[in-house]
Amino acid sequence: MSKAKAVEGRRSFSERNRLSGGYLLKKTAGSVVLKILRFVLIFGLCFMIIEPIINKFCISIMTEKDIYDTTINILPRHLTTSNYAIASELMSFWEALGNSLWISIAVSLVQIAACTLTGYGFARFNFPLKRLWFACVILIIIIPPQTISSSLYLHFRFFDIFGIFQAVTGEPINLRGSVLPYFLMSAGCMGLKNGLYIFLVRQYFRGIPKDVEEAAYVDGCGTLKTFFRIMLPDAKPIITSCFLFSFVWQWTDSFYSSLFIGGKKLLSTGLASLADNYSNYISVVFQRSGTLSEGALQQMNATGVLMVVTPIILLYLIAQKGFVESLSSTGIKM
Repeated sequence: MSKAKAVEGRRSFSERNRLSGGYLLKKTAGSVVLKILRFVLIFGLCFMIIEPIINKFCISIMTEKDIYDTTINILPRHLTTSNYAIASELMSFWEALGNSLWISIAVSLVQIAACTLTGYGFARFNFPLKRLWFACVILIIIIPPQTISSSLYLHFRFFDIFGIFQAVTGEPINLRGSVLPYFLMSAGCMGLKNGLYIFLVRQYFRGIPKDVEEAAYVDGCGTLKTFFRIMLPDAKPIITSCFLFSFVWQWTDSFYSSLFIGGKKLLSTGLASLADNYSNYISVVFQRSGTLSEGALQQMNATGVLMVVTPIILLYLIAQKGFVESLSSTGIKM
């Protein structure tokens, strides 16, 4: 057998192709073409994702006159980092970064804790109106939060529990201007995208055989002990994925931030008002009245976007292994 392989290895490609009746050439050519097409497709998809970031980075390090230079496409002729200094000052970057970081982490942890318990309950237990409650979870995914913004505002502006606060203090409590609405909604699985996290966790636990839990029950574990000691460690990939989703959406959220927090400085709200603040900055510092050009505002917005998304990119690079593993192991079982 080894001698036959040695003889086969000494034959030239043309000779082996002739002996195979041209099949070897067709197979090799098809494999090469397939690899080229796969490379072009993957490169195109990666370029579509990376190109906007590269474009914004190049714009952010340009001087203002480079923006209006028609001979410049990507690489600037004059480099500058003043745009980052101005954006950092206008957004109160370091203060906003600290506030955004602890709020996003805290809210994400509360969301994942509540959604993991709820998703496990939907996956493993039967209870009255289970299908109806799961339909409500789907509605949370489908219905945008803007449709209930008025109700949310009134609920937390005049917050009360069965009239207890009004009976004791004479008026409801105003929770706006604090992070309490975030935590209350997240603990009740009504936070930002919580329906999606419940759905993902439910699908993951449905893919785990019930024999694992039954064996734990036989060994004397109760329901909670089985969940925390057996099921939860196996769910680390999907929990990591949901935490990343939650952190990113919370990090870039401006709807709930402006609705509840208001005066607290966050990166998302700072980015939303960056263009207006830049116009005021230019008019005060350089005594330039009127509306700024579209190019100058685009340059400042590109700088602000890069400063906001850079921590998210770093987070993904750190946790990408668990994120990819969770996507590959989560099925769509109804």
